[in-house]
Amino acid sequence: MVTRKGAKRPVDVPVEVLQQLNSGEIETVNLSECLAVDFVTLMGHVVPELASAAKSRIQPSNGITKRMLVAGELLLEHLGAEGFQRLASHPSDTVRGWAAYMVTAIPDMTLIQRLDMIRPLADDNHFGVREWAWLALRSHIATQIRDAIQVMTAWLGESSPNLRRFAIESTRPRGVWCSHIQQLKDNPEIGLPLLEPVRADVSSYVQDSVANWLNDAAKSRPDWVQMICRRWQLESDTPETTRICTRALRSLRDSK
Repeated sequence: MVTRKGAKRPVDVPVEVLQQLNSGEIETVNLSECLAVDFVTLMGHVVPELASAAKSRIQPSNGITKRMLVAGELLLEHLGAEGFQRLASHPSDTVRGWAAYMVTAIPDMTLIQRLDMIRPLADDNHFGVREWAWLALRSHIATQIRDAIQVMTAWLGESSPNLRRFAIESTRPRGVWCSHIQQLKDNPEIGLPLLEPVRADVSSYVQDSVANWLNDAAKSRPDWVQMICRRWQLESDTPETTRICTRALRSLRDSK
């Protein structure tokens, strides 16, 4: 079952696979399966006493990020912060994603504390959990962007490309499925302490994130991004840097 490719559309997920996903027995293998999971049914299996509350609070008509947020808030209300570890180690990637959203809902925590708590999820072996980790903390990172950049520069020295990528992806000026960070749209140079150390990163996973960060910035500061890419390619004549810069400038090329 773990080697399945996954359906192309949520409605095409086989019944037997959906049953296992909704009971928390297996992980999703692609975005379609992630979107197909019934949060209310899954929560009824994971925390049975919350089945009724989940049905009233988690609305299927809402987008998935909104449902993730509500699920995290509901679980925090019922389990408290001490319930985080129980969910963060669950076999279901969706449940581990809920754990990430518990972190963002805990009151009176510093940004450093939140980053330390979510770190294992940022380095999770599942692609979806890693996305939920940065999406969950995005609002905290956005409102403390200079502090966040200062703290996460240390993550760029980590051996795990997942952690290096988290530092970049979570601070993208425009991002995906999330609000924009106006400070970085207007002044992308604020993010250079994060970008410079990974301008020749060996991991394509990190390279893509750096390129996307710059591509975001190019939509409001194209001259700045072109300048950075010219400098990088002069100072770092490597295939990795070339790949990053080529991808970073794609929107500018397409607009010509």
